[in-house]
Amino acid sequence: MSQSGKNGLTYSDAGVDIDAGNLMVEKIKPAVRSTRRPGADGEIGGFGGLFDLKAAGFKDPVLVAANDGVGTKLKIAIDANYHDTVGIDLVAMCVNDLVVQGAEPLFFLDYFATGKLDPDQGAAIVTGIAAGCRESGCALIGGETAEMPGMYSDGDYDLAGFAVGAAERGQLLPAGDIAEGDVILGLSSSGVHSNGFSLVRKIVSLSGLDWDAPAPFADGKKLGEALLTPTRIYVKPLLKAIRETGALKALAHITGGGFPENIPRVLPKHLAAEIDLGAIKVPSVFSWLAQTGGVAPNEMLRTFNCGVGMIVVVSPENAQKVTDALTAEGEAVFSLGRMVARAQDGHGTIYKGTLGL
Repeated sequence: MSQSGKNGLTYSDAGVDIDAGNLMVEKIKPAVRSTRRPGADGEIGGFGGLFDLKAAGFKDPVLVAANDGVGTKLKIAIDANYHDTVGIDLVAMCVNDLVVQGAEPLFFLDYFATGKLDPDQGAAIVTGIAAGCRESGCALIGGETAEMPGMYSDGDYDLAGFAVGAAERGQLLPAGDIAEGDVILGLSSSGVHSNGFSLVRKIVSLSGLDWDAPAPFADGKKLGEALLTPTRIYVKPLLKAIRETGALKALAHITGGGFPENIPRVLPKHLAAEIDLGAIKVPSVFSWLAQTGGVAPNEMLRTFNCGVGMIVVVSPENAQKVTDALTAEGEAVFSLGRMVARAQDGHGTIYKGTLGL
């Protein structure tokens, strides 16, 4: 492109379209507005988002922060050209990490980076983020959209999310009273959630299937759509159970690293979680992945949630009360195992039975 005069270059010539950015901001304002809650009622567009802890009802709060991304699940969204749900995944991965510490998610900020901004694609992503925020009760109070030509190929993008929650001082989890014999409850996942997608994509390439092929494990759905099922958000049922029963001792969000990496994070060093693999109703997506990729059960358990998105530790006498509270809120709850003494130099997670792949 020839430039007239020495100073004729514009930012647009360099590949950054300020007007597209402004258009996207206008498109997302209604979605952002839909996430307002006590403590947050500002408009986006300032230099920072505001939150009033007192208006949210906290007296002596401890703040809890978490950040995460969606990983290479985004590559499926890009290749399948379906961007409506990855925003839910982004929120879920952050807010589920807050609630396991007993914190109520309060506000969320997103970072969206792309090679060339498509305002409709961006608006679809942020609409998903807003949906996740509404589902978890947190306000979307700000974000950053970065158009970076040369950093990302056209059509490619990345997402990161940042969530802040609060709990009253002394109410944080895990509680200090986890004991041998305590019961481990499992909460069903909605599918693969947002972990292990580099392996998922490898297995799909081995299968030879396209993203728009019928999903072998989900009737009536295309493969891409089925794999993009958003991560389940456990926030409201867990907060209700925490507040109504006061009986939850610990929670663990089963993300990357599966059972062996995530459960020990909330346990005292002298205890191990004994998991009954036979108790897990494994969703068919995991059976398909294991069989198509020839993935061993132990590798499945340390890569994927295998059907368990969250675990709850309670004393035996409170197990039924907590199960009932969570079931009333729509969770599928099952007895998954118990706390046992950890052998010297032993693992924090031990298995009995076999995974029904």
